[in-house]
Amino acid sequence: MDGILVVAKPAGPTSHDVVALVRRLGATRRVGHGGTLDPFATGVLPLFLGRATRIAEYHLGDRKSYRATVCFGATSTTDDLEGELTPLPGPAPTRDTVEAALPAFRGKLVQTPPAFSAIKVAGRRAYALARAGERPELSPRQVEIDRLELVSWNGDDAQRPIAELDIECSAGTYIRALGRDLGAALGNGAYLGALTRTASGPFRLEDAVPLPQIRDAAAAGPAGVRALLHPIDFGLNRFPVVELPESDVPAIARGQLIRPPGPLPDSEDTRYRLADPAGRLIAVAVMRNGRLAPDKVFVDLPEAHGHPALDIEAAAAAELDPPTDVDPDPASPDDV
Repeated sequence: MDGILVVAKPAGPTSHDVVALVRRLGATRRVGHGGTLDPFATGVLPLFLGRATRIAEYHLGDRKSYRATVCFGATSTTDDLEGELTPLPGPAPTRDTVEAALPAFRGKLVQTPPAFSAIKVAGRRAYALARAGERPELSPRQVEIDRLELVSWNGDDAQRPIAELDIECSAGTYIRALGRDLGAALGNGAYLGALTRTASGPFRLEDAVPLPQIRDAAAAGPAGVRALLHPIDFGLNRFPVVELPESDVPAIARGQLIRPPGPLPDSEDTRYRLADPAGRLIAVAVMRNGRLAPDKVFVDLPEAHGHPALDIEAAAAAELDPPTDVDPDPASPDDV
């Protein structure tokens, strides 16, 4: 059960709930996710199964895309609809004033995370402090907004208009904080009323699988879930493929350095995907002193001289069990 499952998360369950469900349906323990979504949020939740958990780190910096509903006229203790709302007096913004304010939020900006976030403060999660009535001191951080566009406007209630925004941003950006700050910049309050992650790096909402479809596939057993998986190296096109002769595969499986089989393709990255003559992914490798050094190995050593095959993954797990949940920023899930 090795590969990537792109889930279309519904509103309600936590990201951990989805991980637990796929573990059960796929009859596999090794499942991690690629960036938390709040329970009320929906959309793309990449899951890494089996050996694919080892490449999750390559997606930590993937940029994200969102469709966000921002409600004006009130603030929220959690910066979203799940917190306690406080209506604010005074005129609410208009569509024109919102559109005029958006350019200031594009590009690089400094953002203070929400009080109800997973960032640790003196060893405790910020949300735990906030729930206990304390006010956590959170340091501002730099994020980057590549795209921020108003796609729809609902002014039926002039005191509580609603804006729908399309957003492309760096990993670790809090969309809740973006909505909060937009309201403050307009002299009003605002909170996040709904959120859908439409893309996480190469993983797109149109390719994501709803939970009912995963359950239906699992009715045929784990093989049904396996049929929904993308290959381990899906979305890693920035790592050029280097085809190895079959004679080099055992050395890579043992973690040994090998000489490149020929001139290496140009690469914007320092890593390469190594494949056998059949196109099967063998490893991800880096160049070291003119040789290819395996960074992540995805095959077992073949049986030789009567000895059983060595499971590289099992050996690695014995030393350090892989993470069951993978966040772009371990101190601050980019759930936005």
